[in-house]
Amino acid sequence: MKKALVIMGAVLAVIVIGFMFVISTKNGLIALDEKVNEQWSQIDTQLQRRTDLIPNLVNTVKGYAAHEDKIFTEIANARSAMLAAKSPEGKAEAAVQMKGVLDRLLAVAENYPNLKADTTFRSLMDELAGTENRIAVARTRYNESVKSFNQAIRQFPGSLFAGGLDLQKKEYFDPPAGHAAVEKAPEVKF
Repeated sequence: MKKALVIMGAVLAVIVIGFMFVISTKNGLIALDEKVNEQWSQIDTQLQRRTDLIPNLVNTVKGYAAHEDKIFTEIANARSAMLAAKSPEGKAEAAVQMKGVLDRLLAVAENYPNLKADTTFRSLMDELAGTENRIAVARTRYNESVKSFNQAIRQFPGSLFAGGLDLQKKEYFDPPAGHAAVEKAPEVKF
């Protein structure tokens, strides 16, 4: 009788430990998934902040450079692309496009010394530079979260539960042509 109770106790302990293992693994995967979503929202918030700054910057430049219509059209198109993008890949492509037109806008601004001295313009440029730094930090944190999540759902024991929880591999937030497309300085030709 005692032997049967010991065996039943051992089996019960194994079942409880196994149940705790399953719950712990599932909760860990869900927590990692939420961490990725949280980090994505940080990127999305900063991209939206930059997108919201653009009209003010454009209006300030327009006051000084009214005849530079082409760049204003390109900025409007890039802003529309950013607002329409939904996935990390789409946002990354739109971010590269936005960065390119912003660089061209700043090149236009260089031709107007009064504009560069304007306090509104300088303030907007400072905000834009701060936002660019925040985007870079948020992108790094997001990509680290994606790496942890993707490892967890591909490794044992997470791989046992990922399918049942409908957890799919997440996309990294990288520019389409790699980091060089974003970090490369614009080329000046005469």
